[in-house]
Amino acid sequence: MRNKSSNPFFQIKRIIGQDLQRNIRHGVVLLPVVMLAANRLFGDVGLVTVAVLIPLLYYSIMHSKSLGFAEVPRDATTGLVLKSGLTQALDEWISGARTSGSSTACVAVELDDFRGLAARLGEEASDEILQKVTGRMQSVLRSSDVLARNGRSGFILGLSPIRRIDLEAMIQLAARLHEAIEEPLVLKNMNVHLTACTGFCLLSRSPRNGAEALLDATAVALRHAKQQGAGSIRAFTQEMQLEIMPDPELRARIEKALSNGEIRPWYQPQVSTNTGKVTGVEALARWIHPDRGVVPPSDFLPIIDACGLSGRLGEVILYHALTALKSLDEAGTVIPVMGVNFSDAELRDPRLVERIRWELDRFDLAPQRLGIEILENVIADHDGDMISRNIKGLSELGCYIDLDDFGTGHASISSIRRFAIGRLKIDRSFVSKVDEDQSQQRMISAILTMAEQLQLETLAEGVETPGEHAMLAQLGCGHVQGFGVARPMPLEDLPAWIGVHEAKLNATLRIGGKLG
Repeated sequence: MRNKSSNPFFQIKRIIGQDLQRNIRHGVVLLPVVMLAANRLFGDVGLVTVAVLIPLLYYSIMHSKSLGFAEVPRDATTGLVLKSGLTQALDEWISGARTSGSSTACVAVELDDFRGLAARLGEEASDEILQKVTGRMQSVLRSSDVLARNGRSGFILGLSPIRRIDLEAMIQLAARLHEAIEEPLVLKNMNVHLTACTGFCLLSRSPRNGAEALLDATAVALRHAKQQGAGSIRAFTQEMQLEIMPDPELRARIEKALSNGEIRPWYQPQVSTNTGKVTGVEALARWIHPDRGVVPPSDFLPIIDACGLSGRLGEVILYHALTALKSLDEAGTVIPVMGVNFSDAELRDPRLVERIRWELDRFDLAPQRLGIEILENVIADHDGDMISRNIKGLSELGCYIDLDDFGTGHASISSIRRFAIGRLKIDRSFVSKVDEDQSQQRMISAILTMAEQLQLETLAEGVETPGEHAMLAQLGCGHVQGFGVARPMPLEDLPAWIGVHEAKLNATLRIGGKLG
């Protein structure tokens, strides 16, 4: 009996099978050559045999592939594979890319404000939306691409190996996905309008080899897209690499800067539009580098987050801020409220409320003197977990709760009431050119009306011109903050600035109301 490996038919079957496994299209290109070879070697019998064999091989190979994905966990709502299934596919594709010269890419898509949509329409309707969005996204993709479910409102896409792919092609793909998602959905006799944020990473730009590194880079790109606002698209760039794999020497340098006082707060005043008086200051992190001078927060805060040092930064800023507040009190310069920003990492600390209580007792300060500044998306995305319990605990302690960057997230009115928010800090995007743009004025007016009904104070951030300041006072915004009032300054400059500011109040009419 002849050895199976020496059988010409087996040789043809093996070669065709391997090529199909690698790339079906390449097999189609070779098909005429295989048919001619079979006819030359074995005559009509060989030709007929190959003609029958190739469709059977194609079916068996494609069927075996689908069986492989059938074995991985799938999402019950959409039927999509979960992230683990995509990771498996990416690992195989990346491994094969080394020898085939092909490439791949990963795309993360997250629906904007889906949590709020689900709260309004209910779980059944939100599941139907996810199913329809899944179908629309799949209609844009190739059958060999893998779309996976990721979290409540997210999807991750892996592109099956392709010979050439570049940044422009990926942007076009992301745009097609957005077009498919943004087409109005008809649900319960009403139109539902969706938008999404997308981040992607090409394999050639991944900071390390392997599926996990590609997925991590894609997640970073998506985070940057979400920071840009609804409907944004961002590609992973070299500048984002530090957020995934920070330089150990840089981490050590930042840890040293946190310990030796190089990283400390500067203080930006907040003033009343009614009286013009200083009603508080916000403590903002600055790095006073011995060689570079003042390093802007945008240059080092992402690295601190990536290094897992957000909690340590929070401790440092809080200590310096309370120290400053106490020293100003003793010097006769009274600041009603010191605002301190709290990160997600800090708000997840189960000991946070007790730590804040201890710090306030240590400096003999009333809890009402400490303003807890929390981003809007934090209260929108964390309902019923440690973060929400800590915010409520700090409010019950007596701390002043500010909702920062209001208007950029999707916090519901019920969330604002539940977390005992004391003040809305209106984002700069609504404040810019409010003295010139009537649409901005209408938006600010709507926010102020809502705040009045909820008995909340308001502060406009990023006020840069006297015109913006005056218009905000006219519309009824209670407080303002920004370069138009004062730039952030070191502690040693703050008392002098307050003295000059109060002297001006005594000499001039305040903006938009009575004399101070």
